Amino acid sequence: MLALLKLKLPETLRAVAPLIIVVSVLQFAVVGASAEVFLQYLAGAVLVTLGLLLLLTGIDFGILPMGRFIGGKLAEKNSLSLLLIVAFALGFATTAAEPDVLVLAGQVEEASRGALPSQPIIYVIAAGVGLSIAVAFFRVVRGFSMRALLTALFASTIALTFAAPPEWVPLAYDAGSVTTGALTGPVVLAVSLGVSSVIAGRSAVDDGFGLLGIGSIGPIIVILIIAWLAR
Repeated sequence: MLALLKLKLPETLRAVAPLIIVVSVLQFAVVGASAEVFLQYLAGAVLVTLGLLLLLTGIDFGILPMGRFIGGKLAEKNSLSLLLIVAFALGFATTAAEPDVLVLAGQVEEASRGALPSQPIIYVIAAGVGLSIAVAFFRVVRGFSMRALLTALFASTIALTFAAPPEWVPLAYDAGSVTTGALTGPVVLAVSLGVSSVIAGRSAVDDGFGLLGIGSIGPIIVILIIAWLAR
């Protein structure tokens, strides 16, 4: 564990350092915030660095190995229905806990002054990801073309974009962009790689990737459908 922490520290610093430098330059060259505010920012940056370090270490130490193990065992069960149920559950659970999704839902509730509560938005986004991840795993098992699936999904998204009320379109696309973050991405990728490694004659590169792109489309389609039906 300590060796992994040391290995992840440079990676974490490289990820956070540009933001700290840019904000510091803005502070002294443009913004000129009070010393108290700037010190709070620096303290927050330190906490973010520590949190990101622990998060990345935890992903490599436990989440990725367990995800691959789960994917391999599910493929060995040879039950498509079980695999799809687990895929939906993992997509839903990880998205509902995704920090980016929580932030977006909170901002929507605040901007709408409570007209759009955060919890229903979170659950709708999570359900969209769960459904699309289940579709993606179905493709992995059946082996049909990723190009055909993406074409159908994007065509549906474009059609719904013109059919849904215009005020819902920005929220739908923002919902798609915040879904595949620090939790959802590693879990889904690890499970998909585990599944594809067990299925005979399949390529982990061809079948294990692309699921996050499909997962991002799900919330867009679900929100646009709800908006279209409710108009």
